[in-house]
Amino acid sequence: MSERPGSRPDHEAASRAPETQPSAESLAATARAAARRGPPPVHLWNPPFCGDLDIRIARDGTWFYLGTPIGRMALVRLFASILRRDEDGRYYLVTPVEKVGIRVDDAPFVAVDFRVEDPGPDQRLVFTTNVGDEVAAGPDHPIRVERDPATGEPAPYVHVRGRLEALIDRKSFYRLVDLGVVEDGWFGLRSGGAFFPVIPAAELPDAGAEAP
Repeated sequence: MSERPGSRPDHEAASRAPETQPSAESLAATARAAARRGPPPVHLWNPPFCGDLDIRIARDGTWFYLGTPIGRMALVRLFASILRRDEDGRYYLVTPVEKVGIRVDDAPFVAVDFRVEDPGPDQRLVFTTNVGDEVAAGPDHPIRVERDPATGEPAPYVHVRGRLEALIDRKSFYRLVDLGVVEDGWFGLRSGGAFFPVIPAAELPDAGAEAP
């Protein structure tokens, strides 16, 4: 009698290679079975690597399989729940019995909205991602901003879990800028008791006007 995925110790699951080449359908079936036991503990699973699968996450958060967008949001959320980025910098979909590599153009998630809780010095910026996750920025979930060296255009990110981040979309970033403050020579954002720098205060458009 076969056991449900996740019912064996991780080291036993890791020792069993899948009998067939993994597919999106087989991954989904195994992930659904594992999810019945609660949120998938992908950080604890250590299955064998089974090769790459033709799944790509575009910069706008769209998931593609074999070059075609995955239209079922429930399937996207299921795959997102078993997504992991390992120390090698690559992204994988991981179940108790298989691990496959996928491509990610930028960040695997997109922060499509946010709300402000407890406005004021102790405010919390709570982001919602394109797959429905919520994350409150703070020491454990920092915001970081990369700038294009040629154009200076910012690319803001918020940490979601593990080594996974969400790219903050443009409309949300514009709203965040309105909440920015200057501290120690930096213009940035406060959330969860932490300050996250965005750009040097001297580079603000009106910095010269404010100078004494």
